[in-house]
Amino acid sequence: MNFFEKFSAKVTAAAGSSPAFSIAVLLVVVWLITGPLFDFSETWQLIINTGTTIVTFLMVFLIQKSQNKESLAIQLKLNELVASHETASNRLVNVEGLTEEELKTIQKYYFKLSELAMKEKNIQQSHSIDEAHERSARKHGIHGKKEKPNSSI
Repeated sequence: MNFFEKFSAKVTAAAGSSPAFSIAVLLVVVWLITGPLFDFSETWQLIINTGTTIVTFLMVFLIQKSQNKESLAIQLKLNELVASHETASNRLVNVEGLTEEELKTIQKYYFKLSELAMKEKNIQQSHSIDEAHERSARKHGIHGKKEKPNSSI
């Protein structure tokens, strides 16, 4: 882990802590109390505006970096689960790399899968899309023919 990684991890943890929130509230209270001392001048207002702008600007990047790392970690864990389960479809291992249109196509298939599952007597039984199509075809007397899902996914 390089210096920036360590530094940003510590700052992210500190910024999300109760003491950090308390310090921020205390700074605002001190700023409000000093208002009458400075006759609520433009300089007095500029201090809080500039301070909050700088902190917000830096925190946006820090939060985004933290979210990117956490998102990647979650995706890797999910990929491991999908890849390790022998009946799971490996089509979804790198789903985060697809376009939004491709994701919506997959979403339609899962909607169809949920419709097929609703027809089952045992609603807790789970199937892959291919298996759901095969079972549906068997139920409707289409023996020997396998209904093929859209091959775009």
